[in-house]
Amino acid sequence: MTTFADSLKKEIARVARKELRDELGALRKAALQQRSDIAALKKQLKALQTQTNQLGRARAESARSTPPASAAGAGAQRGKPGRKVVFTAERLKTQRARLGLTQEQMAKLLGVSSLSIWKWESGGAAPRASRVPKVLELLALGKREALARLVPEAP
Repeated sequence: MTTFADSLKKEIARVARKELRDELGALRKAALQQRSDIAALKKQLKALQTQTNQLGRARAESARSTPPASAAGAGAQRGKPGRKVVFTAERLKTQRARLGLTQEQMAKLLGVSSLSIWKWESGGAAPRASRVPKVLELLALGKREALARLVPEAP
């Protein structure tokens, strides 16, 4: 009688697995579709957040008053009309490397300490607003011009 009971149990389990297989397949398919929908919604959310941030920045920019004419000097209006050239630590660092200057030499050109240059390049600090036009002017210089400014003039 035990073998009959065992056979019956095995047959019931097999039939149950067979019945569940179709239902599980449908559930797996639905779960896969839901995962892809979630991924698409995440992408859409990220795009909307980016757009919101850009609009917020644009709104903040328009709310700020325009800088005085002295701050928007010749070096600040390089590039396309209407675009501002902004100081970035990475630009300063790459320009200094391109010119082949040390931090000390760059500091001498700008009239600041080499520690200030180090802080500006590492992103630990930013130059004062009064210094930014001179920094931007220096970023536009070529290697020969920068070296010519470093050489002290003979009396």
